[in-house]
Formats: sequence, C-alpha cells, structure tokens
Amino acid sequence: MSEKIQRHHLERKAILYVRQSTPHQVQHNRESGALQYAMRGRLEGLGFTRVETIDDDLGRSASGGAARAGFDRMVAEVCLGKVGAVAAREVSRFARNSRDWQQLIEMCRVVDTVLVDHDAVYAPRQGNDRLLLGLKGQLNEYEVDLLRQRSLAARDEKARRGELFTTVPVGFVKNGGRLEKEPDRRVQQAIALVFDKVEELGSVRQTLLWFHGHGLELPVRRPGRETVWRPPSYATIYRMVTNPVYAGAYAFGQRRTVTTYEGSGVRKRTERKPRDEWLVLKPGSHEGYVEWERAEAIRAMVSGNAHAGRVRPGAKRALLAGLLRCRRCGRKLSTGYSGNNHDVVRYACGRGTTHHGERRCIAFGGVRVDKAVGDALLEVVGPGAVDAAVRAEAEAANGRDDVGDALRRDREAARYAADRAFRQYDAGDPANRLVTAELEARWEAALGRLAEAEAKLAAHETSCADRPQPAPGSFATLAEDLRSVWYGPDTDTGLKKRIVRTLVHEIIADIDAEAADGAGEIVLVVHWKGGAHTELRLTRRRSGRTNVTSVEVVEAMRQLARIASDDLIAGVLNRHGLRTGNGKHWTRERVNAARSYRDIPRFRPAPDGIEPWLNLKDAAALLDVSPRTLRLAVKAGQIHALRPLPDGPWLFERADLDGPPGQTLAKRVRRHRSDPAEPDPKQQSLLPSTT
Repeated sequence: MSEKIQRHHLERKAILYVRQSTPHQVQHNRESGALQYAMRGRLEGLGFTRVETIDDDLGRSASGGAARAGFDRMVAEVCLGKVGAVAAREVSRFARNSRDWQQLIEMCRVVDTVLVDHDAVYAPRQGNDRLLLGLKGQLNEYEVDLLRQRSLAARDEKARRGELFTTVPVGFVKNGGRLEKEPDRRVQQAIALVFDKVEELGSVRQTLLWFHGHGLELPVRRPGRETVWRPPSYATIYRMVTNPVYAGAYAFGQRRTVTTYEGSGVRKRTERKPRDEWLVLKPGSHEGYVEWERAEAIRAMVSGNAHAGRVRPGAKRALLAGLLRCRRCGRKLSTGYSGNNHDVVRYACGRGTTHHGERRCIAFGGVRVDKAVGDALLEVVGPGAVDAAVRAEAEAANGRDDVGDALRRDREAARYAADRAFRQYDAGDPANRLVTAELEARWEAALGRLAEAEAKLAAHETSCADRPQPAPGSFATLAEDLRSVWYGPDTDTGLKKRIVRTLVHEIIADIDAEAADGAGEIVLVVHWKGGAHTELRLTRRRSGRTNVTSVEVVEAMRQLARIASDDLIAGVLNRHGLRTGNGKHWTRERVNAARSYRDIPRFRPAPDGIEPWLNLKDAAALLDVSPRTLRLAVKAGQIHALRPLPDGPWLFERADLDGPPGQTLAKRVRRHRSDPAEPDPKQQSLLPSTT
C-alpha cells in the first residue's frame, strides 16, 4: 500500500475511469480497453474494497470539444466527498484540456482525493505531486495538438499531390489515386445536359424548372456510394455547376470550420472560403465534363444571378443591377428598393459611405434609367430582330432534341432493369416461393417503370409531331412589335436582364449638376459588347417635385365626394382605369390622403336624411319619374346634373329638383302618364259561359 493512501481514503469508494477517444478505437483497439479495465485489480491491491467503474465516455474525445457525461458524474461524486481515489490507466484519460484537468485536480485537493494510474499515486494536497500533475496536464494537452498538427500536415501534403479524396461526387469513380468518369453513359449525358441548360437558360432556377417541366431526373450519390435517380433540387444543380471537379480540376480546402461559444455550449459550423484561400486548385488533373474556361464562365454567370439563388425582394425588377459603375470613384452602384411592395428601384453609390465613411457619390431613381437603357437597346436590336428570329428558329428546328434524348436514355435504363429482374426471376427455383415471390414483385415493378418511361417518350414524340411550324412570313412584324413585347406586363424580367447582359458590358454613371438649368442630368455611357459606346442624358426632377395626380381625377374626386364615401370613390376610379400620380391603384387610404391634401370635404350623411346631392336613382324617386326619363331630360337640357366621369354616376342637386326645372318635369310626366292597364269590373266578356 502507498503511504499516500490513508485510512479515510479506504473508507470511501474508488472510481475507475475508462475512456477511448473514438468509436474506431473502441471497436479495434481492444487491448487498450482491456488494460484500462484491468486497473480495477490495482485499486483492490491498494486496499479499496468498493470500486465503481465509469465507462460512459467510450468513443468521446477529452480535448474539450465534446460533452462527457461520465467525467461530469465522476467530478460530481468527488465534490460530494464520497470518493477516496480516482484511477485511470494513464492520467491523460481524465482530460486533455486545461479546463477539465484543473477542475479535477482542484476538487481532489479540496476533498483530499488521490489520483492513481498504472505506475504512481498522486496526492494533490502535496506541492510536488500537484506540480507534477500540472506538468502532465500541459503535456497531455500539447500532445493532442502535436498529433493533430502532424495529421493535418500529412493530409495537406497528400492533398497538394492531388491524391486525397474525402468524397467522390456523382459522375466520377475513384481509380487508384485519380478520378475517372462514371462508365454509365446515361449519367455522363445527364450531367453534360445540366451544364448545357444552365448556359442556355442563364440561371440555376430556370434549369431546375426545365427539368421538372419535362419530368427528367438526375443522378444522386447515396452515402453507400450507390447512384440513384431522383427529380433534381436547386442545391443539386447549383453544387454541380459550381464544383470545379466537373471541369477536370482537383480542389481541396474549400471550407473551414468555425467554432463559436453560445449559451448552450460550443457550436461548430462550416463556411465556404474565397477561392484564393483554397488549399489546392489544380485544373487539368483529370477528365472533366466541360472545359475549364466554359465552366468558369458558367460559374461567374450563376454567381452574379441575384447572389446565387438568395433572391432579395424586388431583385428581378432591377434591370441594370450589377452593370452600373460610378464614374467618380469606380465602384459599382448598389441597388435599393422601397415602396409597399418593394417595387421602386433606386441606384446609389454608397459603398464608400458604408465601408470607409466617405461622402456619398451619386444616387438616382431607377425607373427612368431602366427605360432609357431599354429604349437604347431596342434601337440596337430592332434592325436585326427579324434575321435573329429566323436564325434562332432554324437552329431550334435543326438542333438535337435534349428532352427526347434524355427520355430515350431513361427508357433504355428501365428496359435493362426489367431484363435484369427477369433474369433473376428466371434463375430462381420455382418451388422456393419465399424467394421467387419477391423476385416476381421486383420484375413487375421494373416492368411498371419501363411502361412509364415508354409512355413519357411517346407523349413527347406526339407533342413534337403536333407542334405547329411557323411560316417564314410570321417574323415580318417582329421588329415592329418588339417594343410592345419588351414593355408588356407579362414579359419576364429575368429574360430581359439576360438580353441586356448579352449586349451590354458596363454602364458608367454620373450626374451633371449644372445641366438643364440647374436641375441636373443623369449621364449614362453605355459600353456595348462590340466596343461601341452610347451616351444617354436624362433630366433629373427638381428638388421637391413629385408625381402629382391629374387635375381631371382630382375634380372627379371632388364631385364624387358629395354622394360617396372614400371606399366607393376608390372603386369608381379603379373601374375607370384611373391611377394615382405614381401609377398605383386607388385605395381608401389614398383617396383620404388626396382629399385631405386638397381640402376636399368628406361625405357625411345629413342628420335629417335630406341629402343636398342625390344620385340618378334617388333623384328619379324624389320626382316620381323613371331614371330613363330623368336621364333623357338631362341630355335635353331641361334639368341640370353633373357627371364627373363618362361612365360614372350622375349627381343631382336637391335645389334643382325641388325648384321649377324639377317640378315642371314631374308635372309633365304626370300629365302624359297613361291609365294603368287594370281590368274594369263592368267589362263584359264575349266568350260563352262554360258553366
């Protein structure tokens, strides 16, 4: 027995702590586990009769990044003064970080608990032992860092040689130390089709909609390295077109792990690093599905599409987002949105103010600027629109049918799967129904998938055969209708942005404050892709000038307010297609604001029920005439009435109805009114009696 172990230590129980760092060590390093459990005999040899084994932390690291329920329970037992000794094969099993190690040593010192390993007993109350334990704790922590650094250095060196593959993306197989294309031709052509469609349609989302619209699937690699076919998702297509491995490049170190501490504990998350911070990027390391230059162009296009899928509100409405550059500082103009529906676009050079506290350069509204650039683009495109449309139709007619090719590959794969299922069923023993019943069900499922693939292909071929071919003369009016199509409400803004980016390289923007009699002008220099330049000048609105409602609408509102509430006025104005000064629909709040601004009194029902103004129906009822008679009298000039809108309601003043014009009309109508068509009781019948 060691002299450091006293009687009061033996009266308490001993705890044997068993831990291995990873599940792999637990499964394969059986000798290490056996040696740790054998420490129970050493404790019994030291005189402890009650030994408790805590092995809850098997497979958990002691470096401080993972919670250890067994260690926490052991420390809690020590704090209660119930433990005389804590033991482990090596003291490094307790902890490999200073926080847990110092906590354990301090608690053992306070309650006088000794630490035991395979060759020594340590008493934390003794200065020499406490110093030795502190040194061992630091060495344990340093050893973990040293092992980690060595393993990371070996991993990085292997990655620099292009031989480290943690995962193999779909479409590739690992052969030795290199990647090769998947031998399945269906997989190869499906991946190539993704790049073709993204390049053709201009965005990942449009490609996703195209695949879903035609019912096509893409290969997906399961965790067990099995390739399955599923309807694509946005993330699947985006990762495919931005992964450099499909361009024949080897890349490693694209992400880093960021550790943060929150109230609930330590959190780890991964984030993508900029390309210039990647550890390795080696183009041409293996055969790719697209050329490197083409893949880079597609990646740049996708990255510039509204922040790669994180679409901001109204981003589709900014036609020139990302194309405008400030002439004064050289920075690109940012795009802002305002309004209730985020539909008011504004361009501003504010990055210097945001990042460096500099003075704002320029800012202007985007509606008129977008329209001016659109008009300039139409002038460039208009003369060649017919020729371009004819050539596009010819290329579409002569081009290969991507959907048909994909559906034929699906049918071929389904046919092979059905044949394979049949061969498996045919090779089975008919008497063994437990096996043949399952094989028969698989064969029937494969036949069902084959029938579905054939039905899809037949439907596609039928739709292609029934598609009408445009006549050559149908493009004659395209140049004339191009402007109306461009500014049509149903025209896709994303398509217009693609057209603009195809023709425009960049637009240099500035503001000439002295032009236009001091109002200032927006100066735009459009740099076309062909090298030509066009200067556009737009007069800015003067300070305080806003879009005002037209005089006709204000006058109609003033007259309608005599008989109608704000809700009814808004409905009448909207039915006549009238809008506010900003082009918005009328609402009760907007009518109320317009009235208040122009001091137009709100309609209030008369307390006595005698309204000073009446509509056509009420006025006709007051005079006891029909609405048609009253309307004809107004057109004949016999009585005065107001009509604010051509197809709107009539307004009659009660003074006119009660006065001579109204009473004269009522008397004339009553004088010429014929007797009612009612039977006279004295009238006799000419028909013979039937009784």
